[in-house]
Amino acid sequence: MKQLGLSIPLFIKRPKVTRRQKFLEEMEQVIPWAEWTNRIAPHYPVAGLGRKPFELEAMLRIHMMQQWFGYSDPGMEEALHDVPMLREFAVLDAGEDVMPDETTILKFRHLLEKHHLAQSLFAETAAQLAQQGLLLRQGTIVDATLIAAPPSTKNRQRKRDGEMSSTKKGNNYYFGLKVHTGVDADSGLVHSLEITTAKVADGNMIDALIHGEEAIVLGDRAYTRNDRNLTAQRQPAEPVWGMPFKRKSGAELPAEHAVLNRILASLRAKVEHPFRIVKRQFGYTKTRYRGLFKNAQQLYLLFALANLYHVRKVLMPIMG
Repeated sequence: MKQLGLSIPLFIKRPKVTRRQKFLEEMEQVIPWAEWTNRIAPHYPVAGLGRKPFELEAMLRIHMMQQWFGYSDPGMEEALHDVPMLREFAVLDAGEDVMPDETTILKFRHLLEKHHLAQSLFAETAAQLAQQGLLLRQGTIVDATLIAAPPSTKNRQRKRDGEMSSTKKGNNYYFGLKVHTGVDADSGLVHSLEITTAKVADGNMIDALIHGEEAIVLGDRAYTRNDRNLTAQRQPAEPVWGMPFKRKSGAELPAEHAVLNRILASLRAKVEHPFRIVKRQFGYTKTRYRGLFKNAQQLYLLFALANLYHVRKVLMPIMG
């Protein structure tokens, strides 16, 4: 009997499904590609006498991967050549298709920024989720998070970004911008988004974050005012203000107020889920551009994607 050589496999090893591959497969199913491309199509260049533009959906998919994996424009170009999984997601064939270069990728991002399309996609996504019964609008949780900006002056302008500012949180100072969110109290989905410089007080933005249909508005101590707490007098059409009680200087917080604060804190917990997805899942912890406008456009898209990722287990059977 002839002995089998060591080079002959006795079984076929199944390739490991990586976390990135699983993530891309899930986002492939939950993103409404047809609706998003239809929204962008009126502004996208059409074929003329020059070079034929790349397929709109391919460019959109490449832009999505930049948001998820933090690729720069040159880094994204190289990744398309190096990583077959990313080419497959972008529906590109290395043997047949010419890969978009970094300038083409940059121009597509500028196209989205010029026409405020990321903001439109965020609003459209929220509306679609509401139509599917996933965004109930009966209550809103308001909160804000800081996004750091590079504080160094070692750049061409020899100064920090003039549209960013410093603010103090606890005993530490932070330089950057602030993301203010209005989150659905039932589902944890973001329905309102405002981006400001870091020094803007949280409580000043509450009117821009509520939609007016909610029965209750929840927030942390930064939003508490004399007319915004559980015991405040309110108009019949005004929501219940579920803001925590503050301890008066030199006095202990009454026991019943402490109990209510703990209940309110447990109800507010859902507001942290979108921040976790954007900062941990997508890795967005520092601004990537100068100025508020460009960073705001990226954040609108990131939170639209975060909403879809948050309810992916519900959407996948519907859209798949």
